[in-house]
Amino acid sequence: MATDIPKTEIWRPGSFTKNFSWGRPSAGLSELHYIIRLGFNGEMKDVPREEFRSRVRSAGRPDYIPINFFLFNKSVRGVDHLCADELVFQAINWEHSPRFDKLALFVFLLSLAGRWTGARREQRRPALWANAYVRERIAGRLNWETKAVSADDIERFVKTDSRYQAETTRKLATNLNYLFIGGRLKEMNTTRIERWWVDCLFLALDRIIEDRLLDRSPTSPNEYAGLLTEYGFLELTGRSTLEKKLAIKHLVTLYDACGGRNRFSDDATKERTLTLIPDVQFFVKNDPRPRGAIHSTNPRVLKSIPAACAMLAKYAGFDDLSPDDLEEFDLAEFVKRSTQAALDRLKQENIEPSMTAEELMKLMRGE
Repeated sequence: MATDIPKTEIWRPGSFTKNFSWGRPSAGLSELHYIIRLGFNGEMKDVPREEFRSRVRSAGRPDYIPINFFLFNKSVRGVDHLCADELVFQAINWEHSPRFDKLALFVFLLSLAGRWTGARREQRRPALWANAYVRERIAGRLNWETKAVSADDIERFVKTDSRYQAETTRKLATNLNYLFIGGRLKEMNTTRIERWWVDCLFLALDRIIEDRLLDRSPTSPNEYAGLLTEYGFLELTGRSTLEKKLAIKHLVTLYDACGGRNRFSDDATKERTLTLIPDVQFFVKNDPRPRGAIHSTNPRVLKSIPAACAMLAKYAGFDDLSPDDLEEFDLAEFVKRSTQAALDRLKQENIEPSMTAEELMKLMRGE
């Protein structure tokens, strides 16, 4: 069970009560997707906060909600920067999609925004009321049955909680409910692993590790799984299932092998590859597009990774998918092809069953 948020934590919504101009609900969080691409100039590099804001303002777009609630802030040699992490990776490399909407909603709920000059203490975790509503209300009491979620239900939750300290509740409740619609909260209530969920795990580790570094607290790989539990990763991403719990172990291994957030640096990835796989003969990135890493025990455990991480993914026990295969991935077809390939290998090696189907059924029935 995840550690509860301390009751002494104060919730202040700040600028979230202002209108972000998301557009029609059917547009999802496409506005955020566009602003991330614009602010980072399409590059997977940390960007000065003021440079990001200047690019966004020049396009006549609002910037406070993206930089204070969805992105991560930190100081680099005295200059405030916004970090290029999994959220930025997905926005830059893929067109807006429902997968992005759920990833963005998750990172809002995780509520780790970092620190910047002039920020108040509570702005480091700016949406704790939303985090608590999902963990305590949706996951804890409703078991992710989202039919009861509404602006009225959100308002009742914050209004009756002493942790919430603000003059208004209605505007916050309607804005959060609108975000739930755009972020496709109801689609997150699934027992199976989907690609957005896998992306969320990488994004959670990106943020948790960076947040701990703000307090000069480095994180070792053997802490990753425990920190995901501590920060309520499973509660924030739908119903907890055995399949998801088993997948965490594989994905944590992949995340570590790829070097954490250094996976976005070609130079760091090359150095890590040569360190972990010293007998590698060459390191060539023929196609710069992201590739896929898929685990042989469960093809739903599929993660998009930078092209330079392909060898590291294999080192972690994942199979490699080309950029085209990743884009056109079909689970049923993949399972069919893999099964047929396995059968062909058995046939080539003259391996045949030692009992009939009827004998096998009797064995299973205990006869």
